[in-house]
Amino acid sequence: MEMDLRDFPSGPLDIYRKKASFNWKEMVMFLEGEDMLALKQHVFRMLENDPIFARQPGEDMSTERMREVTFRRCKQLFRYDFLTRDDIMANPWRTVVLNDCLGMYDWSLGAKYFLNKGVMLKDCMYMYNWSLGAKFSINKGGTSVLRIHYTQVNSLFQEFVIHSPDFEAAKFWVGNLGKTATHAVVFAQLYTPDGACHGLHSFIVQVRDPKTLLAMPGVIVGDMGKKLGQNGLDNGFAVFHKVRIPRENMLNKTGDVTPEGHYVTPFKDPNKRFGASLGALSGGRVSISRMAVVNLKLAMTVAIRFSATRHQFGPKDDQEIPVIEYQLQQWRLIPYLAAVYALDYFSKSIFGNFVEFQIGMMMKDNSDRQAELGREIHAISCSIKPLGSWTAQRGIQECREACGGHGYLAMNRLGTIRDDNDPNCTYEGDNNVLLQQTSNYLLSQLHAKQQDGVRIESPLESVNFLEDFDSILETRFTATSVEECMDSAVPLAAYKWLVCFLLRESERRLAKEKASGKADFEARNNSQVFYCRSLSIVYIEHTVVQRFHDQTHDEDTPAGLRPVLKQLCALYSLWTLSNHMATLYQGGYFSGWEPADWIQQAILTLCSQLKDEAIALVDAVAPPDFILNSPIGNADGELYKNLWSTVMQGNKVLERPSWWAEFTSDKPVVGSLRPKL
Repeated sequence: MEMDLRDFPSGPLDIYRKKASFNWKEMVMFLEGEDMLALKQHVFRMLENDPIFARQPGEDMSTERMREVTFRRCKQLFRYDFLTRDDIMANPWRTVVLNDCLGMYDWSLGAKYFLNKGVMLKDCMYMYNWSLGAKFSINKGGTSVLRIHYTQVNSLFQEFVIHSPDFEAAKFWVGNLGKTATHAVVFAQLYTPDGACHGLHSFIVQVRDPKTLLAMPGVIVGDMGKKLGQNGLDNGFAVFHKVRIPRENMLNKTGDVTPEGHYVTPFKDPNKRFGASLGALSGGRVSISRMAVVNLKLAMTVAIRFSATRHQFGPKDDQEIPVIEYQLQQWRLIPYLAAVYALDYFSKSIFGNFVEFQIGMMMKDNSDRQAELGREIHAISCSIKPLGSWTAQRGIQECREACGGHGYLAMNRLGTIRDDNDPNCTYEGDNNVLLQQTSNYLLSQLHAKQQDGVRIESPLESVNFLEDFDSILETRFTATSVEECMDSAVPLAAYKWLVCFLLRESERRLAKEKASGKADFEARNNSQVFYCRSLSIVYIEHTVVQRFHDQTHDEDTPAGLRPVLKQLCALYSLWTLSNHMATLYQGGYFSGWEPADWIQQAILTLCSQLKDEAIALVDAVAPPDFILNSPIGNADGELYKNLWSTVMQGNKVLERPSWWAEFTSDKPVVGSLRPKL
């Protein structure tokens, strides 16, 4: 695969591209690497040159037609076979890059493709002790925990019985299941003949006949209907009535059942097995956080390019200026551009951590570190998904509004990007519910230290600073100027204090609730809003900031890119920290008016400084125009020319409506003016 980084076409955006302090091509190479960039360009070229992937901005299709087109495009992707298994094993990040490319084109297509090829294979490789060749229509099921299918072993026939005891145990929202999946990975509570429940395990279950696509005996499977977005993907439901499957269909990496019906596991400590299982189930949330970043990249590319070419008002009546020159537009958009770079790097680094965990699973590593790594990745994934999807959700909406009325036109794609991102906030776990998992992890770390004297440390070191819990709580804000606040070390120190403070307050609130006689469940439920939810959010924000800060100070980061990356890191850190001003004052870390004022001024100063870098920064993350599919976001910056051209290519743009005769008939028409004789 050849790599070719061509200059952008000359046009209205030239003025800002020339103002950039860094080489955008160097930034692309730093972000992607030569091999991954070559893969992206190869995929983009194949899609653009194949007529089956041709489309019109804002085209309108029925749900049935959309699914048919998505299915045909998915079949074509399988013919291309962009990645071999050897490619993936050599560098698993290639799967993420391919998913990025397909998602930038259409998330329905990307989801359908990877539910067939990627998710099923991954689950079977890392949770099964034998290999499985994935079929085109194999997909993964949902992951409800309570009142799910229960399974029992029939010792005589060596079978499991998959059963949904009631409608509440039905599997809903399963991708590909609505119309096309023939097999599913089903997560269910495992019961052995002795009546013991061994918790959540996964099983391969055939749901349809591959030759007829009719449901298998005992399986009720169907389509859920139209969604708010991603309607090229058929999400469905399944109910099982005493469906028998072979014992070998259990994915048995963390636990198995013998032919005699006895449960066995390589983990002697149940907590270790649970930690390993949690880690294995974190992959979906890690992937979703990446998908959110991709959506934000698309929206930012459109909004920043639009803002640099849309002229409105100015210091003189006859001189209009680009709206990006306005402080308000900078404040609305550029912090989200900083978020793109912060979350992009974090999504790459946490994926690397997850791969490390998966390798440990494949090597049957039953060590304490492996189990702890699983627990830590679970805590991180349960908070990075909320942070990433909520940041993208708010950022995309800001981009939509920042583009004014043109942002509301379907052809400019911001509405589609917004709707396609929205499910990231709820699937693989509702964001607010997931955050409870993270706070539980942090509270358990503090409890182990206080009750058992256990040192606070973790494989990825995301909680290691909590070992200095007491001394950090004694620290206070020490910056003395706006300029000093523009060093990311300042907000980073504040974040360490925030995590410690909210951890202490969460623990106190829990203790107070329990002291009043409430049971553990009720006590935890009454402690979420103040303070456990906030604790989880500041923990993951601190983790993202810490990694971004370290990257900007790494000697391997090119010297020519460090200044702008440090500005982005400082802006992201201060911008997210500004959401916690009340807590910083409440706990005494801030005092007086200066800290808040300096941070606000630092944010505005950084936005102004990054304004001239913004076009080059989106150029480094933007896909080609064909993939972006937004006339107002095209790389040439010819805003009105591209918009007008697309409008005029619309279906029946200049034709009168099919019901014109009714409008002009002699019957009274509301609003018509008829002279009185």
